[in-house]
Amino acid sequence: MDTLNAALSASASGLNAEKTRIEVAVSNLANADTTRGPDGQPYRRRDVVLATDQTQSFASALGNTGAVGVQVAAVVQDPTPPRMRYDPTHPDANKEGFVALPNVSAPEEMVNMIGAARAYQANLSAIGLIRDLIQKAIDLGHS
Repeated sequence: MDTLNAALSASASGLNAEKTRIEVAVSNLANADTTRGPDGQPYRRRDVVLATDQTQSFASALGNTGAVGVQVAAVVQDPTPPRMRYDPTHPDANKEGFVALPNVSAPEEMVNMIGAARAYQANLSAIGLIRDLIQKAIDLGHS
């Protein structure tokens, strides 16, 4: 049963990580036109860095061969420079009439969201499969 619990915990950690990826992609899309943040600069795209979850002992429960969880190691800003658009009437235009726009690409964010949503669904499916296995084991035990 420890192996099934370890697999459940690994999939649950995946759900949390993918939820964060979706939230960050949504935030990036929502701010795709934000030309002025609290620091006076355009919004900077953020990205999620994932890492193996070292705090969980999934591998030890499985003899160092099994499920390993994931965690959000950091949410970092993309260092890509802002996009520039000529619009001399914009309040944030510089002396030359260019406005610095966020370094957000809507197609890239959509791809990130689709990938995260599919990974989230895969983890849900894994949890459902494990739940079914546990239920069948319980049913067999009662027979």
